Amino acid sequence: MIGIMTAGGDCPGLNAVIRAVVRVAEQRGSGCVGIQNGWQGLMQNDTRPLTRDDVSGIGRLGGTILGTSRMDPYVHGDGYASIRTTMAQHEISSLIVIGGDGTLRTALALSEEGLKVVGVPKTIDNDIAATDVTFGFHTAVQVASDAIDRLTTTAESHNRVILVEVMGRTAGWLAAYAGIAGGADVVLVPEVAYDLEDVSALIRARHARGRRYSIVVVAEGVAPPPELAHQQLAKDAFGFDRLGGIAYGLAPLIEERTGFETRVTVLGHIQRGGTPTAFDRVLASRLGVAAAELALSGTTGVMTAVRGEAIVPVPLVDACAEIRRLDPEVYRVAETFFG
Repeated sequence: MIGIMTAGGDCPGLNAVIRAVVRVAEQRGSGCVGIQNGWQGLMQNDTRPLTRDDVSGIGRLGGTILGTSRMDPYVHGDGYASIRTTMAQHEISSLIVIGGDGTLRTALALSEEGLKVVGVPKTIDNDIAATDVTFGFHTAVQVASDAIDRLTTTAESHNRVILVEVMGRTAGWLAAYAGIAGGADVVLVPEVAYDLEDVSALIRARHARGRRYSIVVVAEGVAPPPELAHQQLAKDAFGFDRLGGIAYGLAPLIEERTGFETRVTVLGHIQRGGTPTAFDRVLASRLGVAAAELALSGTTGVMTAVRGEAIVPVPLVDACAEIRRLDPEVYRVAETFFG
């Protein structure tokens, strides 16, 4: 019996993975148990059987039919001991865990305690090591670039500077891709130091040429300038910085330096919701099929990863080693269009 769960933040494409796993399991003569609400379901024995009829047509849906939560067996329980009873009662021989860096680190710790586990990487941040891309990222880029397209017309109509804040935590993949696709005039990412005087000079020079509006894409994890360095970020229940809102601090500083009216749009969770793109549906399906095949073969302690055009297993320890930062070459391309 295969168990499958989604944990951490929601992400477009989760249901496509679930559908793929269930279909492979049935074709190979194995049952599939869905774990409700992430690790919480394993800790509280909240499960449901999944058949092909249960997952028919869900590949196009956003969110996750299994639900998710931030509960963690090491933060809120005793590790493997917290889920052992549920695993045994439902005769789950291998667990497929779909999640981001935090979820995969928990999966790694459980595998080291003896749990048979296969990970599937998901995050709109695209920051998981050992894979070229994560499903959900391209959908989020599309949402962000569509928003930039719309904001550009209103910025142009009112001769404004608009700061568009996007997600991504401490990696700038989403900001850089959305900035390139949306034609942003400046992109600020966590990996590259910036000076507000330089940013403002770019905007002033652009307006001096007759382009009386500017779009600045800001990654939520960029470092604050000296004027805002005293502000402390709140922490979540797991000790991570609660990001979001840096653009509100930057906007008045840019307006003061440029003399141009400056507004802010924080896209927030809209980037994580809704229907996945065709690209992410296919990618999620491929990752799900590979994960199910690995689980049924008894393979453990690995994550399905994208390497070029191939889907390959990589050790979970490699996937959890570090955050995958933005490729400098991608940012160099974005810089080509600044100002």
